[in-house]
Formats: sequence, structure tokens, C-alpha cells
Amino acid sequence: MTNENVEPKPLDLDEVAGERSAAIEIGGEKYKLILTTKATKEIAKRYGGLENLGTKLMESKDFELALDEVVWLVTLLANQSILIHNIRNKNDKKELLQEDEVELLTTPFELAEYKNAIMVSMMKGTKRHIESEPVKNVEVG
Repeated sequence: MTNENVEPKPLDLDEVAGERSAAIEIGGEKYKLILTTKATKEIAKRYGGLENLGTKLMESKDFELALDEVVWLVTLLANQSILIHNIRNKNDKKELLQEDEVELLTTPFELAEYKNAIMVSMMKGTKRHIESEPVKNVEVG
């Protein structure tokens, strides 16, 4: 049995988003943290690149500053899933999260847990899958 006549599976955008996201809950609502190109550009503006982000989050000595950074990142990454939803559902748009909402609906303990979700979404957003298919019936020369 060969796979040559198998139709490629249609791309399920929700499945793809799920593969590159980490789920969190804010104020009883679930959000997906997704690292998009748009989010990456915002992170680069703020930190000078993704590589500086981990250092900034893990080495921050100022507790308030560390909380501010996590709130900013959670808001940014959670809003990516809302923006994607809004693109796909023009008649059912959701409001974007605001940083003050995230601050009011979370505890510092939850924000510490969200750090892990942030890192998971970053890893998923930057991983690369390279698949190659064996070359068949290639004639040389």
C-alpha cells in the first residue's frame, strides 16, 4: 500500500492554534497564550528580542517590575488568540483584555504559574518541524 494517492488533510486553524498555545484561566475564563509574529514584534520592541525576554523575567529583582512584565506578556499573548478569533468571526468579535483587567482578575500566585504558560507558548511558537520525504525514482545524470 502506498501513500501517493492520499489527499492532504485540510488545515484546521483551531488545531494549529492549539498546537502553538498554552492555556490559562483569568477570572474564570480560559485564554490561549499564543506567540504570533505580531506578538514577537511587540516583544522585540520592548526587550530587544525573544532571547532577552527569559533573562528579564527570571532575573528581575524588583517584584513589582516582575509582576508588570508578566501582566504585560499575559495580556499580549492572550490577546493574540482573541485577535485570531476576531479575524475569523467578524460578526462575533470579542473585546481585547486590558492590563488592568488582568491585574484585577489574578493573584500574584497565579501570575507565577502563568510564567510557565508564557514560556510554553514561546517554545511552541518558536519550534520548527522539518519533515523531509524520501526521494523516489530520481534518475542521475
